[in-house]
This record gives sequence, structure tokens and C-alpha cells, in this order.
Amino acid sequence: MKVSISLLLLTATLTLTACGFHMRGHNSMQVKLAFDSVYLRSAGDSPFIIDLRKALALNKVTVTDSAEEATITLDIISEATDKQILSLSAAGKVTEYDLRYRITMSAYDKQLVYWLPVADVALNRTMTYDDTQVLAKEQEQAVLYKDMRTDAVAQVLRRLSRAKPPKDQGE
Repeated sequence: MKVSISLLLLTATLTLTACGFHMRGHNSMQVKLAFDSVYLRSAGDSPFIIDLRKALALNKVTVTDSAEEATITLDIISEATDKQILSLSAAGKVTEYDLRYRITMSAYDKQLVYWLPVADVALNRTMTYDDTQVLAKEQEQAVLYKDMRTDAVAQVLRRLSRAKPPKDQGE
């Protein structure tokens, strides 16, 4: 009996790995990019920019100090968070919030030819709220924003993996 269960588990594991299955978030920061250096143009070093720099370094992309030294410029036009009331109780108290995180970006080369047009990466999460647990809900909100930031970095990298030099786009 033990042998058949072990054999079943081994077969299931091999089947899942053979089809390319991997757990969400596992190895999602490693992608193949068509460039080896990038200049990050942004308003400042936000946590998102710091995480993006780390992810680019993980993918062996050099983040340069000027656009002239880089293959492309990744312009992080804006980064915004927002919190909207999603639902209220019968007494008029907030019971749910919709948390939103948005990055607006584009990528272009030294000749100002766009590799990626201006686009948004928009994420949202729903958070229940209870005003008797204010501190816990503030911590939950911080964790949800951090999770969205991590997802945004992964999405930016996936979009950059599809960015091609203009001469290769027609091929």
C-alpha cells in the first residue's frame, strides 16, 4: 500500500513538472530579456523601484546611471496607490475596501523609438475591514500593497521580456 501511494505521488510530481507547472511566484522574476542594460527613469527610489532594480539584477541586466550608457530607458511615469470604499454595513460603517496599485510605464531606446508604448500595470485587492481591529487591518493593508508591488514588478518584467528592438519587430 505504501509503495502504491509513493508511486502515485512520484508520478503526480513528475507529471506536473514535465508540463511546466510551477507554484505562483516561484521563479517568476527570471525572464529572458532582449537587452543587457537599462536606465530607470523615475521620480525617486520608491520600494517599487528598489524591487525592480533587484529583479533586473537577478536577470543580469545592468542598471546604468544615464540613458546614453543603456540599451533602453525604462520610464516609470507614475506610481500610485488608492483605497476606495467597497461596501458599508447597515449602520453605515465600512466593511470592505478596494485597494488599488497602478504603475504607468514605457520603454524606448536612444533614438526615442518605443520598445514598449505607454501602458499601465493595474492591480487591486479586496480587504475586509473591522474598526475594532484597526492595527491588524493597517498591517494587512501594508502586506496587500507589498504583494501588489511584487506582482507589479513581475508584470513589468514579463512586459519587458516581450519588448524587442524596432528592427526585430517585423520578423
